[in-house]
Amino acid sequence: MLVVTGHSLSVHAEERMMAKDLWRCVALMTCACLLLFTGVASADEVPMVTGEHWVKSSDELKKAYLIGVVNVLQVEHAYEVTTPPNDAQSLVPRLAKGLKGQTLDSVRERLNRWYAAHPDQLKRPVLETIWFEIVVPGLSKPG
Repeated sequence: MLVVTGHSLSVHAEERMMAKDLWRCVALMTCACLLLFTGVASADEVPMVTGEHWVKSSDELKKAYLIGVVNVLQVEHAYEVTTPPNDAQSLVPRLAKGLKGQTLDSVRERLNRWYAAHPDQLKRPVLETIWFEIVVPGLSKPG
């Protein structure tokens, strides 16, 4: 279970066992990406994960993607501990509050439902969908 409390993000023990297999998948995907994208790539050449990718992906791949997002947030949070920015300079506090109570599975399922209900929005980036359809509504919840 992904538990988001305060500014910390952690993967519950039951998810860690599944994460081992997912990390193998992530490692293979990373190697494949390195092989595909050899050379210097500018920001506009790096593919954005969209709903098109999401709906074609297996549950394991979707979970690996979400674990990668969580890891990026954990790295940013760790960096910010020594030099904490204000809320306007960091997404971490808002993401932590907006995702409070969410699990990897609940985020995956919400994304699955959202893209299924909005097939005309498959070009929308997954991170944008997470932000506007999960995080922003979560910010208005008390607590």
